[in-house]
Amino acid sequence: LAESKLPYDVVFLLNRYFEAMGRSIEEAGGMIDKYIGDAVMALFGVESDAQQGCYAALVAAKQMGVRLSALNAAFADDLDEPLRIGIGIHHGSAVVGEMGYGDVSSLTAVGDTVNTASRLEALTKEYKAQLVVSELVLTMAGLNIDEGERHEAVIRGRSEPLAIRVLLQTRDLPRNI
Repeated sequence: LAESKLPYDVVFLLNRYFEAMGRSIEEAGGMIDKYIGDAVMALFGVESDAQQGCYAALVAAKQMGVRLSALNAAFADDLDEPLRIGIGIHHGSAVVGEMGYGDVSSLTAVGDTVNTASRLEALTKEYKAQLVVSELVLTMAGLNIDEGERHEAVIRGRSEPLAIRVLLQTRDLPRNI
């Protein structure tokens, strides 16, 4: 996209995208951790229990898909192809604290859970899906879904395969989300 658009247009589009995704995250009760290029890292359950955090992450994912569709409709005449997203969600403990140096420090999370969520997001490209979520998240959120393909994924950096669900569209999540 950046190759074919003026820098100003790319910034305008990214800011609209970040606003749409950020609203989805915040309205669901999540906290935006950081923006990394065109990626957004968010934390859920920081100020609630695990069940609420997992459920909120799924609510945010579903709303992100809805808002992405609206963005694509709004920019249909300006884009050669629609914008796509890939969302990876995992549950577990993480170290949350102020990290960095000097003026470039911020509150963030690190640990196996963060790495695993990032690896799940990367799998969305392989599966051509909007959402790859660990079954642990679904269990913690109190959901028993049959939507999407189930896989035992080998995740780089983890010794055991991880049970995941792959949803082509976030709208495939249950209606009650």
